[in-house]
Amino acid sequence: MLLEFIGAVMVAVTAGALAHIARRFLGERAPAWLVPASAGAAMIGFVVYMEYTWAGRIVEQLPEEATVASMNESTAWFRPWTYLWPFTNRMTVIDHRFDRTNPDYPGILITRLVLLGRWEPGRPVPVVFDCGAGMRADLRDTVVFAEDGSIVGADWLRLPPDDPVLRAACASIA
Repeated sequence: MLLEFIGAVMVAVTAGALAHIARRFLGERAPAWLVPASAGAAMIGFVVYMEYTWAGRIVEQLPEEATVASMNESTAWFRPWTYLWPFTNRMTVIDHRFDRTNPDYPGILITRLVLLGRWEPGRPVPVVFDCGAGMRADLRDTVVFAEDGSIVGADWLRLPPDDPVLRAACASIA
């Protein structure tokens, strides 16, 4: 966030300086408000660009084994353009590098979700999916694996069959 702020300031200073040079070159026939208006417009343009390209830049950096399961689009009254073009501010990624299955329990998948948010560090969450029953449980400290490989102490959450995270996770074992 700090680097983005510095970038926005640098873009504003550069745009303001270019407007000032243009105003001097034109013999000050251009209005004086052109300098701060150029700086402000450049700063707003930079921030809008950074917000709308955030998700794409993150997806490009993901490893090949990762799957974007869902994206959350956002609108806000103080960003009126978002009502026409919402921007992505959060996403859920399944990191299939951590997929684990047990042949004695088909349809059970242990994997890692990564919750990504704009201006937030990624939060990895180990989870288990029961693809046959359409359920999910977070692997917390209370969850243990019995000697036979069964999962004990999980708080299972039933998901709708069209849940994008469930579909993306279970597609890897189908």
